[in-house]
Amino acid sequence: MADLMTLVGIGGYLLVMIVIGLWYARKSNTNPEEYFLASRGYGPWVAAISAEASDMSGWLLMGLPGVAYFTGYGEAFWTALGLFIGTWINWAVVAKRLRSYSQVADNAITLPEFFSKRFHDKKRILLAIAAVISLVFFSIYVGAQFITFGKLFGYIFNANMVAMVILGASLVLIYTLLGGFMAVGMTDLIQGMLMVGALVLVLIFGCVNAGGIAGIARNLENFPRFTDFFGIATPTLEKGVQKVVNGVPQFGPGADYGLLTIISTMAWGLGYFGMPQVLIRFMAIKKTSLVKTSRNIAVIWCFVAQTAAVLIGIIGRAYLPDLLTTASDAENIFIHLGTRFFPPFVAGIVISGILAASMSSSDSFMLIVASSLANDIFKDMFKKNASDALVMWVARITMLAVTVFGIGIALSGNQSIFRVVSYAWAGLGACFGPLMLFSLFWKRTTFPAAVAGMLSGGVVVMLWKNVISKQGGVFAIYELLPAFVISTLVILVVSLATKKPSAEIEKEFERAKTAEF
Repeated sequence: MADLMTLVGIGGYLLVMIVIGLWYARKSNTNPEEYFLASRGYGPWVAAISAEASDMSGWLLMGLPGVAYFTGYGEAFWTALGLFIGTWINWAVVAKRLRSYSQVADNAITLPEFFSKRFHDKKRILLAIAAVISLVFFSIYVGAQFITFGKLFGYIFNANMVAMVILGASLVLIYTLLGGFMAVGMTDLIQGMLMVGALVLVLIFGCVNAGGIAGIARNLENFPRFTDFFGIATPTLEKGVQKVVNGVPQFGPGADYGLLTIISTMAWGLGYFGMPQVLIRFMAIKKTSLVKTSRNIAVIWCFVAQTAAVLIGIIGRAYLPDLLTTASDAENIFIHLGTRFFPPFVAGIVISGILAASMSSSDSFMLIVASSLANDIFKDMFKKNASDALVMWVARITMLAVTVFGIGIALSGNQSIFRVVSYAWAGLGACFGPLMLFSLFWKRTTFPAAVAGMLSGGVVVMLWKNVISKQGGVFAIYELLPAFVISTLVILVVSLATKKPSAEIEKEFERAKTAEF
């Protein structure tokens, strides 16, 4: 009976999401600009909350608390701090300029299209590269969200992982196919509020049930370096599973979390400058004058949500110290606490926060990939006279293909949401981040530099992750940091070594600096 009531709570939430998709279906299917960018009609709340909800994904309610539960404050705190700082800077520096420049640049409606039009890329080289990068890394990102579906439903209903991944993926596909970017924005607004509400509720009840601050501190005092911001706990593992003796989880002496490691971890924040799911919200804001309001909403949401997520992992270890003994299992701590503290129906709604996190991200990722392939590659490169209806049909077929690929990623064996997300985040951040900043703020940036910067960022991420980092030591840093730095240097050097942009490009740049829409 309890499982049934939990299912009713989750089912009610999912039904609301489908209804929203149906509601916006008729309007959103009128033309590509409406379908892919909601005709730049986002208000400040929709822009802010949907940007943060789509950005954080299932990583916020499962990945981040899981890291905190397994190894303590160290990695979780510095990751969250880097993301918070990155969020604030991105909204403060990039948002308004991109909103203006994307319209000045011949009304670009996707990120690859913006880069192409910004540099007057007549051969669509930049557009093609950016679209392929989006396709690759966002498909991996979608897979990470589908892992969340499998973990959630598999735990609650003891159901088959494969079936649950397919079910969750199908639900997201349905309302994204139907309603386009406006449906995505409105569902993300609801999902973002649900996410932060669920986090705060579980945090409060968790703190009370774990004995308050004093009780939590007492329960954690025997876990070396667990509450040390400049250290990291080291669980004693046997074949990847933490050893437990008489109900007490075993830890080694812990390790230092040095300056280089802190910088590497905080480098997560650099990824924001290249995240299409966030940047596209900047482009969709109704008026440039609304950016400041959106920024304030986004920063407050981010602070509350990430603080709660880290603390839930810490409290979870104090309350259920020996329950979750692998890094992957630790990502279920939010689910365990949610089902223990609330009646089944309420628990279903609270746990829907995890679905909200994953759905708000995967719908955005699927739409961005679809827009890149249908609008940027199919229409701009192969069939310039394609009708709006044909472009949107290509987008829908792309979404279906990405869904199938994402399911494959989810079932491939890597069950750590945190690790899968970190790789895709690094790829997008390094490929697009430095180029976005140079595109918006340095008039001397050239087309060859844009191509070189984008490619070098992606290549370094893959090499560093799969080859260089395995050398250990100083090389075992997060791949986003060296890739971002190298891409930045490449753009700078190649720009100075090549012919400066045309007078027309420079004129557009100057206009974008002061344009108001």
